[in-house]
Amino acid sequence: MALLPPGLTVYPILCFPLGAMASTLPPTGVPATPPSPMDPTRAFIAVALAAVSWDGVLTPAGSRALRHALDYRPPFSKLSDTEMVQLMDSVLADLRAQGPQHLMLEAATALSPRQCHTAYAVATEIMRSDGPLEPDERNILSSLAYAFKLEELETSIVQTAMDVLHASLLEED
Repeated sequence: MALLPPGLTVYPILCFPLGAMASTLPPTGVPATPPSPMDPTRAFIAVALAAVSWDGVLTPAGSRALRHALDYRPPFSKLSDTEMVQLMDSVLADLRAQGPQHLMLEAATALSPRQCHTAYAVATEIMRSDGPLEPDERNILSSLAYAFKLEELETSIVQTAMDVLHASLLEED
């Protein structure tokens, strides 16, 4: 669990064996290696991971949303468990070194416009997975949309779709 940013609360439902990833982080007090170069695969995971951990809390719903966002989607679905653990380990190290918002902004530079749109939708779904968006989550998504150069109409459509996807069946109009 040492890979997670300081203060991150971890719940038992995790998407990858995080304990296996601890080997690449230096001990506390030892300077970390510079962040790895960002390619689209790393950038996409960086956005998803930053979205799930932006507030220092990794909830069960967020963990499931992160896993879902990666499990079926190429190229992640084609990676072996070992390759996926190594990739997550590396991005987690970058997250710890940079923080979630800096990592998201760096990722924005490595994604194509289409990839930015998909990454924004995934970040929105992950943030929406544990309940309605909080003001801080809306602010982060606005910053991400700006960094991704997304139009307000695009982001509004994504947020509306997430509201429908995550609506409680117990609520009435």
